[in-house]
Amino acid sequence: MSSYGFSAIVDLGFDEAVQKVTELLKTEGFGVLSDIDVSATLKAKIGVDTPAYRILGACNPQFAHRALSAEPDIGLLLPCNVIVRAEADGRVTIGFMDPEAVLGMVDKPEVHALGKEVRERLMRVCKALG
Repeated sequence: MSSYGFSAIVDLGFDEAVQKVTELLKTEGFGVLSDIDVSATLKAKIGVDTPAYRILGACNPQFAHRALSAEPDIGLLLPCNVIVRAEADGRVTIGFMDPEAVLGMVDKPEVHALGKEVRERLMRVCKALG
């Protein structure tokens, strides 16, 4: 996907894809703290129709606590965003923020190690999708 994320493409309906990734995140200790319906917001605010697009804010409380203990301002980089977006061909892309890349901006070895741990869990979720 990019230097700051990775993704899977699934042959599921949009709502089913959101449900599946949410369930898989739970298996790795993540809950969804926020759910932003980007397409509904754009329609309501500026009258633009776009394909279905949601941003899920995934958080693992143990990892969040470790990160905040190491660097109080790290909340600027949290939670781990997961996007779910409809494609023109009917498939759905599920993308994951790469916490190793994002947390690599913090100049603390314990935060770098944490980014690697979180990435491993999110990669397992991504691989389980497809």
